Amino acid sequence: MAEELFLANPEIIVGQIDWHKFDDGFPNLKIFNSTGLSDTDVSFLADFSRVEEIFPQLAVIYALPSYGINSLKVFLPFFSTGTMDRVAEDGQIVTAKTLARLLSVIPPAASPPQVIIFDIHALQEQFYFSDQVRVHLVTAINLLLARLKSEGKTAANTAIAFPDEGAYKRFKRYFDGYDLIICEKRRIDGKRVITIKEGDPKGKEVIIVDDLILTGGTLLECSKVLYEYGALSVGASATHPVFPKKNWNDFAKAGIKLYLTNSCPEIVAQIRDDRFQEPGDVEIVSLAPAIIDIIGNH
Repeated sequence: MAEELFLANPEIIVGQIDWHKFDDGFPNLKIFNSTGLSDTDVSFLADFSRVEEIFPQLAVIYALPSYGINSLKVFLPFFSTGTMDRVAEDGQIVTAKTLARLLSVIPPAASPPQVIIFDIHALQEQFYFSDQVRVHLVTAINLLLARLKSEGKTAANTAIAFPDEGAYKRFKRYFDGYDLIICEKRRIDGKRVITIKEGDPKGKEVIIVDDLILTGGTLLECSKVLYEYGALSVGASATHPVFPKKNWNDFAKAGIKLYLTNSCPEIVAQIRDDRFQEPGDVEIVSLAPAIIDIIGNH
């Protein structure tokens, strides 16, 4: 994504960091041209989707203010511990709060550091951060809407579905004018089933919208119900393609087109390289335009 930022805006200088390791596996890091950072505005594009990569990146983030920079923006497209945001039983650890604490102690530059997160899983997670950093929660939904519009999918012929009430509450405000469909999980005869709580997909192209995809089981079940109730086609959009089981082909088999961002770059690279994927099964929507806009306006 760094290359996309540079190509899209030549005023953005993409720096270089050596991400080497010592023989014992611990990081051996170097920021090139660190003396040239004085009195500049610095943005760091983080990728915390792999747990083993978090510590080296935090080390660089903590070091950047020491070079006399004016400001520091840390872009964290995917807040990777977001699904572990509350305690359901004794002994569980809220790792979302742990990660927020690690980001809350970024040393200040001339101004407080900013942390920019795309489509955080639960809004209450913003309150896990201290006042030492400024947290901006932003969305990739506008990028999705632009992509749908380019394909001729508008409010006149497309309905937006949500897999549960939580997704509906988070994202409904971005879809003024669209027919909205809310799915829900119910227990019927001891079994968990997906039903339509509100809305009608009959005769419409439907896009299911959520923040992330893990196994994708709920989205796949939603698609079945939407087709049963007469949807002409079903697509699914998620800002964060986590896919721990690498089962994105399940969506193609179910006739569901995916709209994903590149917030998890390693997974996106694997999806692009998957020789079993047919062209058009997956659309990757780059976050670069949104990041460039934030760099220029915050």
